Amino acid sequence: MPTLTKLFTMEEAAEHNTKDDCWVVIDGKVYDVSSYLDEHPGGDDVLLGVTGQDATDEFEDAGHSKSARELMEKFFIGELDTTSSSIPELEIVKKAGKDIPQKFMEVTKQYWFVPVAVVGMSVVVGFLYTRKK
Repeated sequence: MPTLTKLFTMEEAAEHNTKDDCWVVIDGKVYDVSSYLDEHPGGDDVLLGVTGQDATDEFEDAGHSKSARELMEKFFIGELDTTSSSIPELEIVKKAGKDIPQKFMEVTKQYWFVPVAVVGMSVVVGFLYTRKK
């Protein structure tokens, strides 16, 4: 039977960043190391320097022993919720466009040759049509 663990967001873990309330995230697992600060062989500054954030790289770089990794399980409180997005969703905002008559005038100025060509073709077709009669 699978074991259910509590899920925490990185934002929740980041809120626990003091000596009295110290959480770290290592390999996607969240640890409350508040009670271990005084016992940590590297000193409490090492843990306080990475509290409330992902400390995986720092933990791996320190070359912790197998017994240290086993001791970590004592402080395990949950897992990092990877389904929550750390990038906020962008809100789509419609720009207030120019009013319709002004847009029409701009388009007409840009494509003035189209109505002139249509009128010109109409005159030519009309002239040719009347000449055949």
